[in-house]
Parts: sequence; C-alpha cells; structure tokens
Amino acid sequence: MTERESSQISKKAGLPPGTLIHIGNFHTDRTDISITRYDEEDYGEYSPASADEIPGFLERPGVAWINITGLAQTEIIAKVGSIFGVHPLILEDILNTRQRPKMEDYGSYIFVVMNMLSVEPGEGIVSEQVSFLLTPQAVISFQEQPGDVFDSVRKRLQSKKGRIRQSGADYLFYALIDSIVDNYFVVFEWIGEVIEEIEDELVEHPTPEILKTIYALKRDLIYIRKVIYPLREVVAQLHRGESDLLDPSILVYFRDVYDHVILLSDYVETSRDMAAGMLDIYLSSVSNRMNEVMKVLTIIATIFIPLTFIAGIYGMNFEYMPELGWRLGYPGALGIMAVIVVIMLMYFHRKEWI
Repeated sequence: MTERESSQISKKAGLPPGTLIHIGNFHTDRTDISITRYDEEDYGEYSPASADEIPGFLERPGVAWINITGLAQTEIIAKVGSIFGVHPLILEDILNTRQRPKMEDYGSYIFVVMNMLSVEPGEGIVSEQVSFLLTPQAVISFQEQPGDVFDSVRKRLQSKKGRIRQSGADYLFYALIDSIVDNYFVVFEWIGEVIEEIEDELVEHPTPEILKTIYALKRDLIYIRKVIYPLREVVAQLHRGESDLLDPSILVYFRDVYDHVILLSDYVETSRDMAAGMLDIYLSSVSNRMNEVMKVLTIIATIFIPLTFIAGIYGMNFEYMPELGWRLGYPGALGIMAVIVVIMLMYFHRKEWI
C-alpha cells in the first residue's frame, strides 16, 4: 500500500457511513460515461456529456450498458447512484478499490465486485477492480481506468450474432463476468511460460536474480488466490438463481462460469506448488554448487598436506642433515612430492571423489 492510499483511508476514518471518497490509485482524473443501447434490431453507442442524460436512454426500449470509466469525480458516481436508487454504502464500496470480490442482492438490483486481471508488457500482472450493477433494463459497470477485456462482448453486440442481442440485461451481465473470468486463463498461460523459463534457468545457471523472480511470482500467485477464491462464492450465489433479476435460462451459463472458476482455483494451487518447488530447486542447486566448490578445495588442501610436511622437514635449519650434502637431494625431494601427488589423485579417482 502506498503512502497516498494510506492517507486516503485515514481521511475516511470517523466519517459517516456512505461518505463518498475514492480509495486507491488515481489512474485518471476524468470520469467518462459511455452507453451502449441495443435490442434485437437496433444498436447504438453514445457518449453523454453528463450523467443527467442517462434517464433519457433508459426510456427507450431494449437493454442499456452504461460503462463508467474513472472514479475520480465522485459527484458523477453519486448522480448515477441516485438515478438507479443505489444505496450509499454500495457507492462507497464502488469507490473503495480495495474490495474483496463479493455479490449482494438488493432486490431491485444486484451488486457484484470483481478484479479484472491482465498482463502488460514490462509490468507483468495488472489488476483493476470492476463493479457491476444489474437492473431490470440495464447493466452499469464501473472501471478504474480506460481499457478492459470486454472487446469480445462489444463485437458480439455489434455483429448481431448469438444470443446476446436477443436476451435481456441479465445475459449481458453474464457475458461481462464471463469475459473477466476467461481472461484469467490468459494470465495463467503467461504464468506457465514464466515458470518454464525459470525452470530452464534453474537447470542451466541459477543466479540470485532468478530468486527474485521466483519470489515475485509467489507474490502474484498469492494475490490471484485472494481474487479467485472469493469469486467462487460470488458465482455460486448467481448460479443458485435466488434473484428475480436472473432468468432461469441464464443460470446454466453461470454454472459454466462456476466450473471455470473451480478450474482456475486448481491452477492457482498447482502454480503455487510449482513455485515452491522451484525455490527448493534453487536452494538445492546453490547448495550442490557450494558442495562442489568445497570438495575441490578440500582435495587441493589434502594433496598439499603431505607436501607441506616434507617441505617443513627440509626447511628446518639443522647443521647435520644427511640430504644436505647429497647432490640429488633437492631433485629427489621434488620427485617424492610428485609421486605422492600422483598416488593421491589415483586414490581420489578410484573413490570417485574427482
């Protein structure tokens, strides 16, 4: 958590419930509204100048997807909430971008909080909180910044193919949630590639930089686990179909999303086990490398022990030593040393120490 985020949280302390203060990183200073209005025959995209124009779109037939990008201008969020009769505590949760994934049914609307994960070049895994409000005629989505994973949904709406143009707001609600969950698989594909690269480097040449990469991967997996595990209960609640806003024919689609979330949970645990295994491999590789170095040093020291003993004897300054007057004394001493070295190397090789 950054210092800026901490100060924002401290400003909220002691304020009445429902006070609208943005908590999190300011990715953009603007709050933009885009509306996609469609039915089986007509389709249109609009960018209203203000939230006051939203009720006019709701009076038209069909389904409206109202996408709010940027949470800096809290007065716009408050205006949207007043149009749809959203409880102030829900608006407070929308502006607090450190929420745990959850689902709440208020009868006239359903509120869902999720995390949208993506992989950015040079940055790795990027997370953004996305909030949804499902009403009988509209889906309102709140994003922290421009850019999302909903392009496939937009293309389906524009092409007039499939069921989405023929269905109500609940099917659009499902399609948006499904897009976020499907993109988790893209993230795990990237994680799989990172794990393969780390494993190759561990086998070839383990370095301290690899250790940093492993720890960074473990942190990412811990965060993803915190995102996915609460999501299972969210989708399970939607699949149970306890809300009148969800048509019974939609529930089977949420069952499919639930199966995907369970599969993602398995991926998380498998990836965490692999990351822990790679850490053990790194430590074992470093230990084995140290053992090899110590073995070489020990062999060298062992070879020089008898040579040092012989050199020590002939280095004593006694007057009467038989070899001092012998012409071949010096070459003979060197020859004895060489023979000792050869014998010791042969012994080490037979023991498979070298």
